[in-house]
Amino acid sequence: MEPGVKLTAIFPVSAKNLYDSWLNSSAHSTFSSGRADINPRNGSPFSLQNGYLKGINLILQPFGRIVQSLRTSDFPDGAPDSRLELLFEKHNSSTKLTLIHTQLPSGDEKKYEKFWKENYIKSMRNYFKQRKPVKKS
Repeated sequence: MEPGVKLTAIFPVSAKNLYDSWLNSSAHSTFSSGRADINPRNGSPFSLQNGYLKGINLILQPFGRIVQSLRTSDFPDGAPDSRLELLFEKHNSSTKLTLIHTQLPSGDEKKYEKFWKENYIKSMRNYFKQRKPVKKS
């Protein structure tokens, strides 16, 4: 695997709930503590974390996989977009999320690993402990 970030976490919700929450502007804004504008359609652009993350939904396989092109406002001018892949797997009565972020600017892997852990994995754990299933937008 090329250099990048690979994280896994277990969440006490169904793959459908986790998948739908990622692609729902309101739920995503709440669990990430930053404004999200996202449309759950292939080819649609999105903006997360108050515009810090921007990209396009490339592949949406309901309840199993999301692939997005992604860049942050920290990317150097002229740097290509990175690739974010989210895999949703049933794990007992929960869901295992695998987050794979590749094609990052050289040397930024640790920076983005910390970003995903602090701004997503940690806050998503808290969010899903308290929430009921999200309605699909």
